[in-house]
Amino acid sequence: MPPKVVLGIVTRDRAAILPKAIDSALAQTCANYGICLLDDGSTDDTSALVRRYPQVTLISWPHSQGYVAARNYLMRNLAADYFVSLDDDAWFLKGDEVAAGVNYLESRPNVAIVAFDVLSPDERTPRRRTEPRPTPTFIGCGHIARLATIKKIGGYATAPGGYGGEEKDLSLRLMDAGYEVMLMPGVHVWHEKTAVARDLGEQHRSGVCNDFAMTLRRTPLALLPLALLAKLYRHFRFARAHNLERPFWDGLQFFLQSIPELWQSREPVRFSTLQKYLNLSREQGARQGEFVLRRTGSGEARKLS
Repeated sequence: MPPKVVLGIVTRDRAAILPKAIDSALAQTCANYGICLLDDGSTDDTSALVRRYPQVTLISWPHSQGYVAARNYLMRNLAADYFVSLDDDAWFLKGDEVAAGVNYLESRPNVAIVAFDVLSPDERTPRRRTEPRPTPTFIGCGHIARLATIKKIGGYATAPGGYGGEEKDLSLRLMDAGYEVMLMPGVHVWHEKTAVARDLGEQHRSGVCNDFAMTLRRTPLALLPLALLAKLYRHFRFARAHNLERPFWDGLQFFLQSIPELWQSREPVRFSTLQKYLNLSREQGARQGEFVLRRTGSGEARKLS
C-alpha cells in the first residue's frame, strides 16, 4: 500500500475564498489520499459550504482556538503517514505537487518536512523545478510533514502570541533532532494573502513577540544576550521602515511580560544546530537576492530591446 496522506486546511471566516483551496486539493493526483478541513470557530457559512464537498472530512470547533492549536490537533490525531498543510487562502497550480513531495519524502527518511515554493501577489514569478535543497525553515501556507517525526518532538510549541514564528521554532527543533527541512524549488503553491479576517497590525505584534520568544527558548545561554540585541535591532529597523512602530513596541512589551513563563520552557538547541540554521538563512537570502537581480535584469533588457 502507498503511504497514507492527509491534506489539512484550517479555516476561519473565509468562505468566499475557501473553494479555491478545496478544489486545488481535490485535483491532486496522489494515491491513498484524503482531505480534512478544520473550521476554527467560523461565524460565516463555512460549514454549509464544506458540506457541498462530500469528499472532505469536516471538523467544526464552536470557538476559535487558533491555527497553531488546530494544526497540532490534526497532526496528533490523524491516522496518516504524511500531513499536507494548505492555508485556506492558498492553492496548488498544477495537480502533482503533493505526489512530488510525498515521493521525495519516501526516498529520504531523514527529511522531516518538504516546503513548497510559494508564489504570492508579492512574488509572482514562477521558478523551474530543480533538485530539492536544504532550507532553514518553511512557510506554513504549503508544506508536507512526516508525522512520525512531528509526533516525536511534540509538534508546534505554543507561544505568547497567536501568530508567527512557529515554523522557525519547529524547524530548529527538527534540525536539532537530526532531521532536515527541504525546499522543493518550482513545486509551487499560490498564497493569496487575503485581507479577509487578517489584522496586519496584530499579526506584526504577535510575530515580534514570538520571534523574541523563540530566541529566548532556543539560543544557547552564551549567545543569548547578543542574539536578543540583534533581534531588537532588526525588528526596530523593519518597523521604522514599514510604519509599524506601534505594533513593534506592543509586541516587545508582550514578550517582556512573558519572560518568566518562557524561561521555564527554555530548551536551547546545540550550538552546531544554530550555526547550521544561520548558515542556511544566509544562503537562502543570497539566492533570493540573485533571483531578484536576474529577474530585474531580464526585465530591463526587454525594455531596452
